[in-house]
Amino acid sequence: MELAFRPPLQRRALLEWLAARAVPGVEEVEGGTYRRSLRLAGGAGVVEVELDDAGTSGRSARAAIRCRLLLDDHGDAEDAVARVRRLLDLDADPRAVASVLRADPLLGPLVAAAPGLRVPGAVDGAELAVRAVLGQQVSVAAARTAAGRLAAAYGERLEHPRGGVVALFPSAQALAALDPASLPMPRARAAALVGLCAAIASGALRFDADRDEARRALLALPGIGPWTAGYVAMRALGDPDVFLVEDLGVRHGLARLGGPTDPRAARALAEAWAPWRSYASQYLWQAPQRT
Repeated sequence: MELAFRPPLQRRALLEWLAARAVPGVEEVEGGTYRRSLRLAGGAGVVEVELDDAGTSGRSARAAIRCRLLLDDHGDAEDAVARVRRLLDLDADPRAVASVLRADPLLGPLVAAAPGLRVPGAVDGAELAVRAVLGQQVSVAAARTAAGRLAAAYGERLEHPRGGVVALFPSAQALAALDPASLPMPRARAAALVGLCAAIASGALRFDADRDEARRALLALPGIGPWTAGYVAMRALGDPDVFLVEDLGVRHGLARLGGPTDPRAARALAEAWAPWRSYASQYLWQAPQRT
C-alpha cells in the first residue's frame, strides 16, 4: 500500500535516524528499506517501508511512502498502518512547523536546508519507554546494543521471520517479572526498567492517556527523570512541543550553531519555538558543525 503525507519529507533523515537505533533482531535497514516487527492484537506482524531518497523533499516528489505489511491476522491491518504512521510522523504539517521555526535566526537555515524533517515516533509506547531507560546516560550505539541483548533474551520468536527481523521486542509483562539483578546493566537502571514495566503492566502508566497525566506518572517512578519523561512524551505520546534541554545532543547542537548551552538561557531561547519545540530538538540533534 501507499501511505500519504504532507510534503516535504526528509526520507533520508528518517532512514538514518531509524538505522542508527535499529534493535538487532527486531528492526533492520536494508538499502532504502526499513523493516521491523509489530506486536498486534491478533498476533505478530512485520512492516517494511521504502525510505529511499528518490525525490526526497522536492515538491514534485510523490507524497506517499510504499509500505508492505506481513500479518498473522489481516484484521490488524488498520492498527498496523496507524502505528507506522506514528513512527514516521506522517500526519505532521511541515508547513506549520516551518512557519514558526524558519523565522528563527538560529534554526532558520537548518529548516531551509532540510524542510520537512520529522520527529520519529514509536509503534509501541511501552517499547519506546523501555528503550528510553536503556538510553539513559549512554550513547545511541550502547543503548541499541543493550536493547538487542534484551530482545534476544526475552523477545518472542516470530513464526514468520523476515530478513534479519526474527523477534518481537519483549513485552512489559515479561520484563516486569524479571529480577533486576539478572540484567546486565547498572543496578539503578535495571531497577528503573523493571519498575517502569511493572507500572505499564498494571495499568498505572498508560500511553493512551492524557499526555500530562502520563508524564506525571512517569516522573513518579524511581529512576525516571526529566530527560526520560520528555523523550517518552516526544516519541511515544506524540507531544510536538518538548524541548529536551537536558539532552547532550541538543546542547551540542546549540553549541555548533553558536547558541546558548546554559539550560536557563536555552529554555528562554526555545520559548520562541513553541508549539514546535520537539521539531526544534530534532533539528538541533542533526545540526551540522559550523564552518
